[in-house]
This record gives sequence, structure tokens and C-alpha cells, in this order.
Amino acid sequence: MTEYITNIENLLGIPSGELTWFIIGFGGQFLFMMRFVIQWWYSEKAKQVVIPVAFWYCSIFGSLTLLIYAVHRKDPVFFFGQSLPLIIYLRNLYLHFYGKRNTSTNKQ
Repeated sequence: MTEYITNIENLLGIPSGELTWFIIGFGGQFLFMMRFVIQWWYSEKAKQVVIPVAFWYCSIFGSLTLLIYAVHRKDPVFFFGQSLPLIIYLRNLYLHFYGKRNTSTNKQ
């Protein structure tokens, strides 16, 4: 099994022992990309621009995974690029759930 992993690392040009982090990085990027696919799918169904709650979940989990990957890589540019957006995605999800409660309360 170790030889198989080493062959994959060599084929992809990944430093020895970094295959797991390579998969984590690509997994985060995949989650981040899926948010646009989800948003596109919902918008096509609605025939208007829609941002479903799943968009924010993919944004959060993709950004968090990439943030962890950036810490591992010790990349301050990548780290900073994922930090602020993560806070914004969390805030938007909060507003999605709690902003509606406030709106419905104000209408009564």
C-alpha cells in the first residue's frame, strides 16, 4: 500500500507524505466550487437568481477546509484570503435563520 501511495505522489509531483493534504486541499476546493453549481441549479429551477442556504453551507465548509489547508501549508496569503470570507459566510447563514425571525416578529 505504501508503494502505491508513493507512486501516486510521484505521478502527481506531490512531496512524500503530502497526499492526504493534497486530497484535503482538493476536497475544500471541490466544496467551494459546488456552491456555484448549487446556486446555478436553484436559479435555473426558479428562473431567477436564487441563493439557497446550501450555498452558504458549501461556502463555510469549503472555506474552512481551505483555511486548514492554508495553515498546514503555512501560506499567509491563502490564510488571509479564506479568513474574512469565512466570517461573512457565517454571518450570512446567521442572518438567513435569525433575520427571518426578526422580520416576522416586526410584521405582527
